[in-house]
Amino acid sequence: MDNFHDRLRLSWQQHNSLLCVGIDPVSDRLPRHLRDCGKPFFEFGKAIADATAPFVCAFKPQAAHFAAA
Repeated sequence: MDNFHDRLRLSWQQHNSLLCVGIDPVSDRLPRHLRDCGKPFFEFGKAIADATAPFVCAFKPQAAHFAAA
C-alpha cells in the first residue's frame, strides 16, 4: 500500500469517515495562549489534529499559512 489513494481508502474504512479537516491558522485568530509560544501555527495545528484524529480520515494543512510563519 504505497500510493495516496490506497492509504486514503484505508483511512476511510478505519475511521468510518470521509471527513477531511483543513488547518488554516490565522495569526490574529490564534488562541491567546499560543500566540507567544515558539511555533504557534504548529502548536495550533497539532492541537486540532490531536482533538479530531479519531473522527476524520485526513488533514489538509494550508501550506501558505505555515510557510509564511
